[in-house]
Amino acid sequence: MKDQSGGIAVVRQAALLRAQVASWQRAGERVALIPTMGALHEGHLALVARGRAMATRAVVSIFVNPTQFGPNEDFARYPRDEAGDAAKLAAAGTDLLYAPAVEDMYPPGFSTKIDPGPIADRQCGPFRPGHFTGVATVVAKLLLQAGADIACFGEKDYQQLQVIRHIVSNLDIPTRIEGVATIRDASGLALSSRNAYLTAAEKAVAPSLYRILTLTARRLAQGDLDPASAIEIAEAELTRAGFTRIDYLDLADAVTLAPLDRLDRPARLLAAAWLGRTRLIDNIAVTRGAVP
Repeated sequence: MKDQSGGIAVVRQAALLRAQVASWQRAGERVALIPTMGALHEGHLALVARGRAMATRAVVSIFVNPTQFGPNEDFARYPRDEAGDAAKLAAAGTDLLYAPAVEDMYPPGFSTKIDPGPIADRQCGPFRPGHFTGVATVVAKLLLQAGADIACFGEKDYQQLQVIRHIVSNLDIPTRIEGVATIRDASGLALSSRNAYLTAAEKAVAPSLYRILTLTARRLAQGDLDPASAIEIAEAELTRAGFTRIDYLDLADAVTLAPLDRLDRPARLLAAAWLGRTRLIDNIAVTRGAVP
């Protein structure tokens, strides 16, 4: 049975979600699913807008997934505001909110995990052991629970997007995965729920990540520097800008995320860097001759 939150219909059981989606599809309507962990901002609402543009109905899931957080990560303090999120979704024209409990998503005896394979081994993989297994497992569950025609994910989490595309292809899940361009604030900082952790001083430094990625992508696209030299310079620039640690700065194949030592195919420049206790990630497309 549906309840209401913030002016939007809410279901919390997979059977009810599946029944509603199937009812819409029997009526000839296409359904888009937008999986989120809540703490919604304009980036999430852009996913809703894309889903509504591509389908008749938009369903948003909110589930802070414990299996994608490491033991020393921020699961307990991750921002949660279902009522506020529901109000935003209602204003954005969302048709249904799916908000399952942890015990419903992972009932007693649950033991299945999806290992995405090598695509998850680089970039964030070594720094967040088990993270992409948790992402792959919960996203596969959400896609199968909903049975939606389309699912929208942001390019800000580019490795996550490619992991999801990979498992959907490998497992023959019949949902189209739609990537949506990163939404940024006026400074260029990619919108993220974790930006709320930044202090005022850190917020002044944070836009340097995108600025340096853009400059590095331009150097690579123009052929001014080889990838190794360009990345070495960019890492030094991030350090000078005030980032306290750099987990990685990586030029990778845009599809497989395999490392590239020359720019001979569509690529992605991906980075993760720390400001104090906050880890920021960002990425930018790189193609020889196409200057960002």
